[in-house]
Amino acid sequence: MLNPCLYKAFCIVLFILPVNLSVAAGPLSDDRIQELTREQYIARYKNIAVTQMHRYGIPASIILAQACLESGNGNSRLAVEANNHFGIKCHEWEGDRIYHDDDAAGECFRKYPTPEDSYYDHSAFLTTRPRYAKLFELEHGDYKGWANGLKEAGYATNPRYAQLLIDLIEKNRLYVYDSYPYSETGEESVVTGDPSGSDFPAKDDDVFIISVERRIRMTNGKRYVLAVPGDTYRSLAAEYRLFRGEITRFNDVPGKAGLAVGEKVYLERKAKKSPEGPATWISRDGETWRDVSQRFGIRQGSLKDMNPGISGELIPGTVLRLR
Repeated sequence: MLNPCLYKAFCIVLFILPVNLSVAAGPLSDDRIQELTREQYIARYKNIAVTQMHRYGIPASIILAQACLESGNGNSRLAVEANNHFGIKCHEWEGDRIYHDDDAAGECFRKYPTPEDSYYDHSAFLTTRPRYAKLFELEHGDYKGWANGLKEAGYATNPRYAQLLIDLIEKNRLYVYDSYPYSETGEESVVTGDPSGSDFPAKDDDVFIISVERRIRMTNGKRYVLAVPGDTYRSLAAEYRLFRGEITRFNDVPGKAGLAVGEKVYLERKAKKSPEGPATWISRDGETWRDVSQRFGIRQGSLKDMNPGISGELIPGTVLRLR
């Protein structure tokens, strides 16, 4: 006959332990298969889309629509394993990479530390390639022009790419974000409200910027940061253990120059030329030699030396050599 104590212990193991195991194991299984919905994805990344729109002139609706489409709402292999939300391939990329079947087998794609870095690189990718330059001449918020222009410039091979973007923008009312204001008091915009409902705020409603950890970025192999409220060339020089004269010389500005929020500040001397990427740049309305110098990480003096036939202020439409 089974000992009563052993029988009691057997019952506890048989009936109680499996229940506890199933409770503990259940949520882990659900988490592994849970995917972001399109609404959740938009809510997560709308802030950075609005910020990038104001910094670079790319409609927030286009940024979000491309990200949704290219990343499968953040659920694709490239998004999950490489934080690549825009399907950008390696090209001249020097960073980490991942190989993935796309138009051909085992193609090289860029890999980023965070999803936000993918958004930053997407903006840099569009603004530094001449084939996209005409898009920045479109009226603000012309998402249809941008969608068609991206397709014509060869961003994607799908013949319906432009219409897919437009349909996604209109179905989710992403165009509302294109008129969202920007307040320069920090690093990233905070958007409140839901564009699908009537509670979405008007232009004068509560919109503000929050500060985030400063990131060191790279252009043309040279390190830079974006200025935030309170930054000066002097304070940044102290923060990165430079002399004030060094940091102003790195950025081709006078010794007592002011500093605007969001401005690029190089932490080392810029390069003499752009060894990779676009070989030329077409100047835009109001753009200066220094603007082009900062955009591509090329010393202003070197830029002028490479373009000896161009003197004085830049005229819009001027073709500049970058190497």
